[in-house]
Amino acid sequence: MNYWQYSFRPLDAQQKEIMVAQLSEIGFEGFEEAGDTLHAFIPETDLDEDSLHTIVNAELETSRKLVPPTNWNAEWEKDFEPVIVHDFAAIRAHFHAPAANVQHDVIITPKMSFGTGHHATTYMMIEYMSELDFQHKSVLDFGTGTAVLAILAEKLGAERIVAIDNDDWSIENSKENIEVNGCSRIELLKADRLELAQEFDIILANINKNVLLGNMTAIRQHLKGGGVVIMSGLLSGDRKDIEASAVKEMLKVDEQKDRQNWIALRLSVKP
Repeated sequence: MNYWQYSFRPLDAQQKEIMVAQLSEIGFEGFEEAGDTLHAFIPETDLDEDSLHTIVNAELETSRKLVPPTNWNAEWEKDFEPVIVHDFAAIRAHFHAPAANVQHDVIITPKMSFGTGHHATTYMMIEYMSELDFQHKSVLDFGTGTAVLAILAEKLGAERIVAIDNDDWSIENSKENIEVNGCSRIELLKADRLELAQEFDIILANINKNVLLGNMTAIRQHLKGGGVVIMSGLLSGDRKDIEASAVKEMLKVDEQKDRQNWIALRLSVKP
């Protein structure tokens, strides 16, 4: 299909991060950075100009052009870099050499370019995962995307993992990544909401503020007593609303991580 390529400038690094998050919520699928410019891509049929106008600052220079069907694989491969989280994990593409001196190696083919915001949220989710005991635990990966967190959970010893996404492309991509990493304990489900007849020891949710707020009740209902929720996809100013919603469901925020204007939260059941 054809894509619209929108270009916005001038933007500093923090403004780009915020724009990536906001544009992702209204259907933009790929992002490229060039100096003070952010290029954002959306399928021609998915563009909602009214929603776009609520995001774009009138002071920005904005232009657009129609892009014919593109080999997104080749586009993101040009600039995609591995995500290395301390000595704990490397998230890399198949064309990268294995990272040296890391405990866990995960191969991911996301098939589109990554915005830097994706790196920040993924990084913090993985940092939190390094602090948890996954051995013999049940795990829910809500909004699995490429299944990167579900795959890492299996490598960490989780006994049962359910990975959910509502996007056909994500489900297909997740299948490929699960197979490439030799995983066998991940159940992949396409669903718009959490309606499972089971509870989990650990819930991972790297999505965005609106989806998390809309599913806070369901997240609590699917969490075992003594369980842990790790969530990200949140900007620094999002904690107040997230925490207010969590408290209503008898969840408490135990800790926050910060990276490049993004945050990740660790929650548990209030005693």
